[in-house]
Amino acid sequence: MKLTVDIDCTPEEARAFLGLPDVRTAQDAVMAGLAAMEPEAVMKTRLPLGLEGIEQAQKAFWARFGGGLGGGRKD
Repeated sequence: MKLTVDIDCTPEEARAFLGLPDVRTAQDAVMAGLAAMEPEAVMKTRLPLGLEGIEQAQKAFWARFGGGLGGGRKD
């Protein structure tokens, strides 16, 4: 014998029926945290000057690491 039961309810109703906790507030907090980690937002905080900031970071990198192969510090 095969028995099929279709239940039409919202996720909130299903959670309440099964006795599961309401996680909406935790989910909202996680989603707000993820919004701060979007690539555009991260780049704006890391490089506030746009392309000028990238150039400055690149110059600092090359100054620190010697500018290429075998071009490091000679102490």
